[in-house]
Amino acid sequence: MTDVQTLIPRRLVVKVGTSLLTGGSDQLYRPFMVDLARQIGQLHRSEMEVLLVSSGAIASGWERLGFPPRRRRSKEATIALKQVLAAVGQSRLMHLYEQLFDIYGLKVAQALLTRDDLRDRRRYLNARNTLLQCLEQQLVPIINENDAIATNETRLGDNDNLSALVSNLVDADLLLILTDIDGLYDADPRHDPQARLIPTVDQIDERIWQIAGGTGSHRGTGGMQTKVQAADLATRSGTAVVVTSGTHQDVIVRVAQGEALGTRFTTSVSHLESRKRWMLAETVRHSRVVVDSGATRALLEQGKSLLPAGILNVEGDFDRGQTIRIYTTDGHEIARGITQYRSSDLLRIKGQHSSQIAAILGYSYRAEIVHRDDMVLI
Repeated sequence: MTDVQTLIPRRLVVKVGTSLLTGGSDQLYRPFMVDLARQIGQLHRSEMEVLLVSSGAIASGWERLGFPPRRRRSKEATIALKQVLAAVGQSRLMHLYEQLFDIYGLKVAQALLTRDDLRDRRRYLNARNTLLQCLEQQLVPIINENDAIATNETRLGDNDNLSALVSNLVDADLLLILTDIDGLYDADPRHDPQARLIPTVDQIDERIWQIAGGTGSHRGTGGMQTKVQAADLATRSGTAVVVTSGTHQDVIVRVAQGEALGTRFTTSVSHLESRKRWMLAETVRHSRVVVDSGATRALLEQGKSLLPAGILNVEGDFDRGQTIRIYTTDGHEIARGITQYRSSDLLRIKGQHSSQIAAILGYSYRAEIVHRDDMVLI
């Protein structure tokens, strides 16, 4: 087995939960948040791309409204109350992050997501484009579930799973889940002094699921079980996962530099393999985009994206965010990829320069019809 601990990620997703952000109290713990910004700033200066999945909106609202600890209500009232707290606390949380990251010369961007955003093709593509553009602009995206409007049907359930979905969304190399425990143990270390840390998990099997049973503290919603769920989802998509304590000195920097802390969940597939399987399975059957010889060379020999100027003809009915087939003029399929525009739009902009898209359609998602990162050569 290769020494996966030595691999240095280019793109890192960091997830922090409520218990860390509050230091186990009922209000935000500023010293932890300052150190979080400092470490991410250090990685940013080394040209590593970092996205932060952060809980804390409800805790921030709780603090702002001065509620007493452990306030209890009926289930219906609790949902409504949490949404109010999130509405109050999210802007306050982001304002605090903005101030702290500014100390280290970083600009932040907020993204609030629900399950619907990630299961609808167009909204999934919009979210992906937004986050990738944030990274191109040297911003630190700070992502949270949109608790102020999410219902039971649209909730992701916890930010552990959200962090895994974000990792898949942006093709992250590593997901670092910071918690209040050192990692996955073979027994509950809170009750068993003989419990031993499991340093590496190569396969999430029934034994790992059995070990991960149980829930976390009352202030958070994700125990070790949801962290293993997140690891299962992320590793299937080509992202390695580390679960460890957020209280270790310089934990984010050390893990990002390859130090073995906590439990690492390895992945046996690459992003390309995972994405290729998904795109090939989700291809619109009767789609056909015919490209000229210049576009063919650009795709096959130069590793370029597909631009509208190279498109000669469009057949089939497909929507934005679906996978389409790309053909040469002599009928050979050369690639498949996720289109940024629906078929009716492509019929209007085919053969045109990218700078003309907005003038023709009245809007422009991006210059490429199919970006290279969203394409598989056949």
